[in-house]
Amino acid sequence: MNKSNNVIDLKTRKPIHTKAGQASKFGKVDNPVDRTVDRTKDGAKENGTAPVVDMTERRNEMIVQERREVKRTILSEFIGAYLIVPLKGLAKVAIYDISENGIAFDIDLEEGRLNVGEEVAMRVYLNQHTYFPFVVKVANVREISEEVCWRHGANFVKGTVNDVALYHFVKFIETVSASLETDHGDVMVSNLSR
Repeated sequence: MNKSNNVIDLKTRKPIHTKAGQASKFGKVDNPVDRTVDRTKDGAKENGTAPVVDMTERRNEMIVQERREVKRTILSEFIGAYLIVPLKGLAKVAIYDISENGIAFDIDLEEGRLNVGEEVAMRVYLNQHTYFPFVVKVANVREISEEVCWRHGANFVKGTVNDVALYHFVKFIETVSASLETDHGDVMVSNLSR
């Protein structure tokens, strides 16, 4: 008895995206015309076939985006970060992103901005009185008009006293943000005893 295969191979139906003039997976050189030109407004090709969407890829993109949003919420609401401005004191910043190599933070437009190449001391407060300091070197600055701020990208200055603490702090944020969930108003128990 011969069984037929009921699995549809989507890879063969998925469009091949190559740059103009490069060889496709079949070894032919594509015409230097954008392959997406033959699509209509709804994404279907002119011959009536619809594009194939890889749902696993789409799901993974959504998960990454959700984690990014949750991570930014943690960074902006849970952790207090400040710059030490000489002769002025502490200036509050909002951490936008953090990694092993550096940090991105926002300063309100009216507060001003730092210069590329400038080294500044920062503090991350875990509560009102407890913080750990570190030093960053500004790598880039750009205005984010929608959020009314200057976004700064900075690298951690290595060789300072808090390298180990900073490393573990970043790993903590990455680990926690990977497994966080959003509270959607779950039912709360008011009294456990019966």
